[in-house]
Order: sequence, then structure tokens, then C-alpha cells
Amino acid sequence: MKTRHTKELPEKHLPANLPPKVLLENVRPWRHDLGGCLHGCLATLLEHRGIPALPVLGAAWTFRHFPDGVRREEYYYPCASGESLLGALAPYHPVRSRWHRPADAAAGRREVWEAVAGGTPVAVAVDNYHLPFRPAYQDVHSNHLVVVHGFDEARGTVRVLDAVPPAFHGDIRIEELTAARDSGNELVHERDMFFTGVRIGNRWLSLELDAEPGDFPVLDRAEAARIIGLNLAHFAQPATGDAYAGLAGLQAFLEDTVKRLGAGEDIRDELFVASGAVLAGTAVHADWLAHAGRTLDAPGLVEQARAVDRMAHHWSAVRIMAALTRDGGLDAQRLARRVHALLQDQESVLVALEQERAAL
Repeated sequence: MKTRHTKELPEKHLPANLPPKVLLENVRPWRHDLGGCLHGCLATLLEHRGIPALPVLGAAWTFRHFPDGVRREEYYYPCASGESLLGALAPYHPVRSRWHRPADAAAGRREVWEAVAGGTPVAVAVDNYHLPFRPAYQDVHSNHLVVVHGFDEARGTVRVLDAVPPAFHGDIRIEELTAARDSGNELVHERDMFFTGVRIGNRWLSLELDAEPGDFPVLDRAEAARIIGLNLAHFAQPATGDAYAGLAGLQAFLEDTVKRLGAGEDIRDELFVASGAVLAGTAVHADWLAHAGRTLDAPGLVEQARAVDRMAHHWSAVRIMAALTRDGGLDAQRLARRVHALLQDQESVLVALEQERAAL
């Protein structure tokens, strides 16, 4: 890892030990067509630490839904109490993330600058309304996540990486990032959908490792069998408590959603946000299966990767359907047909994966 520091005197508002200019190198975009900003940002942070992202982020394939825990954020992912975002995404690897909640915008800027000056890129929560490289600029409020890995106080700029299309990797003005991070993310008009109404709060996300990169599991046949076995055990668990989990929870959640839609309830935001998390996790796991199949010369895993990718596209359809409920463009019967097809394919994939696991 290389860090470039200038030797100019720091600005008065910065801590005395903080350099006025830092740019971390080896910070690269990572993108999956069906993934979002959460996977992209965490992958960039992992790979900066020398950890290939796909084996970590793509290993777990799960379904969990906590009805009271859904947040109107593009980077929402279902987490149990005390669980981190990265811990939920990658429960089979020694990785965690931590949300930092600064007292105000000045503290938020100082904390991120100190982390970057210490050699660590971080992910920051932002409102797209204030970012000049986002299509929503000065139009739509939306809760998003980007990577910060440099700043230049003399020029008044900050280096930002956003792998989500249209994609951006370059400098913006510090005050633009500050406005995006300190935004109330207000719901102003009818185009402010899904990811509004939750204050950004200058939050930022750091990566924490519980093992050295060289001590991470090697993807061999035994490790692939272990991972697939853990995923199968997750989907086989019985329904318990108020949360939805596993195959039984998946079926209950979707069927309950159909009933709620039929009863005239507003299911749009919950279904759109929740299905986005499942969509991204399923799509990235399909890539993990394809990677494992090619690495281990296991063509059956490559075949199942295509089947899991089909499941991701089911979730794409569900997400579109959720949006259609806004104007009455979706009835319960139509959603029920999609749910039936999704559940049938899910069960078929799980049976096939058990066969592939036994063959490893």
C-alpha cells in the first residue's frame, strides 16, 4: 500500500498532526451488475487490504427478513441485533464492519480524514441529491454509499469512488461531500422514493479483520463443500420467532406479502428494499458458484451458478413489481404467480446443490 503525503502546513481547522493532502493508492472499483453500493464498497475495502472480495462476499446465500428492521437505505441489509453489515454479508469469514456516528459534520470530516491519513479508505453514507456525478443531483434525494480515499485541503477537494453506474472515480469539492453526508435526506416530492426519510447523519463505515489476509480460508473442494453445506443448513431451518429466515421464512414472507397486498396494505417500500438485499446477495453468490466451479474443475457448480442467477432475476422481477404497486399496476394474483415460480425454482436449486455438495 502506498500513501502520498504533502508537507505543507495543515489548515487551522485540522488537527495539528493531520497532513493537508493524502491520496491512498490501490483503491479500485468493484462492480456486479445486479449488486449495489454495499457490495461494491465493501469489496473495494476488502481488496485494498489484500483480500479477494468474491470468495468472501459471495460465499453465503441466505434469506432473512426482520420486518421492524427495514431501513430506507440503498445499502440496507438484514442484520440481527449486534451484527455488522459485513458480518451479515460474510458470516463464514473473519470480517466485520463498524458504523461510526460522528457528533456533527465537522467531526465526521475529521474522523474520515484521520482514517484516510492512517492508510485506510472508508465508505461514507451520502445523499445523492448533493453529489454532482450522480444522475439524481439536485433532483432526487436517495441514501447511498461511496468510498473516500483521499483529500486535498489546499485545493478543497476529496477523492471519491462510486462504482455504481454511471460510475465515478475522481475529485469533488469538500463542501459537496459535506452536504451529502450531513443531509437530512428529506422526502420532498413524489420522486423521492424508497431511500429517503432517513437522515444521513455523517455516518461512515470501516472494515475490521479478525485474521490476517494470509489466514483466510483457501477455496478448495473441502471449503466449497463446507460453504454449500452451511447455506443448505440455513435454508433447512424451521421458522421461529417473529423474523423470517430460511426457506420456510422465505415462503412465509412472500405469501404474507401477497395477502397484505390483496388486503389493500401498502407493501411497496418494505418489499422493494428487502428484495433488493436478497437480489444482490443471490446474484453475487451465483458468481461465487461459477468461480468455485472453474477453480475446482466442478462443472456442476457452474451449472448451478446459472440456476442461482435465475433466482436473482426472479428477485429483480419482484422488485419491479413492488414499485408497480405505487400506481396500482400490480394486483395480488399477479404477484402470487411470480412468488409460486420463485419458490419452485428455489426448492429445485437447493436439491441440486445438495447433490453437488455430496460430489465434492
